[in-house]
Amino acid sequence: MQYKVVVIGAGPAGMMSAIESAKLGNEVILLERMNRVGKKLAITGKGRGNLTNNIDIEDFIKNVPGNGKFLYSAFNRFTNRDLIAYFNSLGVDTKVERGERVFPVSDTAMSFVDALKKELKNKDVKVKISTLVKEILTVVERNVKKVSGVLLESGEEIPCDKVIIATGGKSYSATGSDGTGYKIAKKLGHTIIEPKGSLIPLETYEKYDLQGLSLKNVAIRVLDGSKEIYNDFGEMLFTHFGVSGPIILSASAHILRLKNIEEKLKSKEIKILIDLKPALSAEKLSQRIQRDFEKFTKKQFKNALSDLLPSKMIPEIVKLSGISPDKQVDQITKAERECLVKALKEFTVTIKKFRPIDEAIITAGGVSVKEINPQTMESKLVKGLYFAGEIIDVDAYTGGFNLQIAFSTGFVAGQLE
Repeated sequence: MQYKVVVIGAGPAGMMSAIESAKLGNEVILLERMNRVGKKLAITGKGRGNLTNNIDIEDFIKNVPGNGKFLYSAFNRFTNRDLIAYFNSLGVDTKVERGERVFPVSDTAMSFVDALKKELKNKDVKVKISTLVKEILTVVERNVKKVSGVLLESGEEIPCDKVIIATGGKSYSATGSDGTGYKIAKKLGHTIIEPKGSLIPLETYEKYDLQGLSLKNVAIRVLDGSKEIYNDFGEMLFTHFGVSGPIILSASAHILRLKNIEEKLKSKEIKILIDLKPALSAEKLSQRIQRDFEKFTKKQFKNALSDLLPSKMIPEIVKLSGISPDKQVDQITKAERECLVKALKEFTVTIKKFRPIDEAIITAGGVSVKEINPQTMESKLVKGLYFAGEIIDVDAYTGGFNLQIAFSTGFVAGQLE
């Protein structure tokens, strides 16, 4: 069968572009290297499916530190409201939660995957799984390089007029995003900005005994030397290697973009100060501690913090305060109490390095935006070649922004004639 459009990669961007292309009456085939479609989409939002964010679309670009301006046209052609309405029309009801994050009412990302699979079938898109693409075939006509087909690893050729590459980045390679798309694009002459993990857990120099401890309602400040580069409030997690969780992942996107970051990490210049009690000023916290000490007046210091902290954190705070763990609380001085307040308001971790890219939620880097038309997502180098989703050098913070990028760029790429 003759196909007009070949879409490579059946993630959110690929499925959306295939559906939109088919709506225009094109014969479309969707190629996926994994054994099923939507594998990465199924695990987004910890499996709950953080579809998008409910803020005004004008504010979306502020949440895209990686080439946000490139996405201005795509975001406005297919907005977050459009995306929500789209899935509502496919029978997936949504809800808005803290931070304006949008989730399916079902609380499972599979609702989105199943809806897209059904729509692919309804629009007669041919889906071919467990299929690897070797390269994109081109011809030169009147000094213009244009797409002529796709060559599979099996040796099969699929002639076509248009190809949309939506193969993702390099994060979560087990879902199919292994960087293959970069190789294909580079072979066609495209510049690949070095892929790095973004929204990625961080390793620390400190080895606190806090593995598995999750903290809610804490505030962080990220310091580059003495300069604050980011602050946030929310949830985080201590791991065997360091720190993770939503506010840490967002912080990593800022740290990643610092100049000479590798040198700064080696020289221990990047620190995260964690305020364990952000609702209380230092003065109010001191008063709170004083009340606790009066309650536990005859207890040892190490046994007088149970109302204030999770049990796992107490030994670490005791050490950082410099107060003897066996000291009776009624013997603790005002100066010692101030040291305790500092330990609680500025619990410090020093960042050693980023975790491997395969642990990143998304990839920063990819096909240079200078070589892609932002109005159409078509390559400026090869006629009939389009890009959508994470393969492009764009990336955003957590909160549904990256999935919106995938669906918006997929929508635009799919609008080809």
